[in-house]
Amino acid sequence: MRRLALLMVVAGAVLAPATPAFAHGGDIPGATAYRTAVAATTLDGVKARMVEAGARVELTNDTGRSVEILGYAGEPYLDVRPDGTWQNVNSPASYVNETLTFEAIPPANADPTAPPSWRKISDSTTVRWHDQRTQWLSGDRPPQAVADPSREHRLRDWSVPLRTQTTTYEIRGTLDWEPPPVAWMWWAGAALAGLAAAALAHRWPRSLRAIALIAGLAPLSYAVLRALDGETPAPVLILAGLLGLAAVYRHPPFFLALSGAVVALFGGFNETRIFFAAVTPTVGPSGIARLAVTLALGLGAGLALTGVLRMRAAVPATEPAPATTV
Repeated sequence: MRRLALLMVVAGAVLAPATPAFAHGGDIPGATAYRTAVAATTLDGVKARMVEAGARVELTNDTGRSVEILGYAGEPYLDVRPDGTWQNVNSPASYVNETLTFEAIPPANADPTAPPSWRKISDSTTVRWHDQRTQWLSGDRPPQAVADPSREHRLRDWSVPLRTQTTTYEIRGTLDWEPPPVAWMWWAGAALAGLAAAALAHRWPRSLRAIALIAGLAPLSYAVLRALDGETPAPVLILAGLLGLAAVYRHPPFFLALSGAVVALFGGFNETRIFFAAVTPTVGPSGIARLAVTLALGLGAGLALTGVLRMRAAVPATEPAPATTV
């Protein structure tokens, strides 16, 4: 129990996300075919990147002065100041950007020609927001992708204007469509990993610790990749990893079956949507995230199967009743 508690503390410290300002609640795609990337910012001291699988722009202001993010009509939308982030409630973007559908209807006071009315939304000098200039807004697949779905297509270059006093700058980026991965290969990999884990644990019981270690680290690694992309991972994902690591130290058959099932379900099966889309809600190459989910699914299932087989082996065989003679 002490080891498990220590693991929970360490995982919490590693996975605890930063607390930037959020211009709105918004939503996060689980995985997508559209890769949105920041290419450059033209203002020194301002850093920008796409987070949450490209759902939001994240801007950090290290200039020591006010930097305004302009809305769709060129009006002040957000103001990242040295003392925090402020939002202009008279900007239509403050309402349109609430979700990735950009379908919210601004109230009557939202007039881009009106003087700004600022409200403070955070003490942070980092802010995240949805921005339709960075997104593919149509529900239909791009014509280029329909014509040739086998390769990547550049859809457009985009820019988000910034302003300090009267000088304008830009965040510049790109929007691409990418074909989906070959999903069956990842499913096959998970099945092979599960069978191999069960076979190894049966043939060499000491290998169980290594299998449990990798199975536990897989969902935790995936959670870290998601946290680094700006998302707070689901608690069950972290719990699955911790149960897998706990099985390294103690692995009676029932706990082995339970922990393996939790790893396979919550660390693996629940995240298999990333097998079907090119862009995952993680940092780094998407293949690394898919590998983590594949290992969690396969090795977790292998641990669960091993636990079930050991429980069955531990049940004494029932002796047949002696025959009665007349």
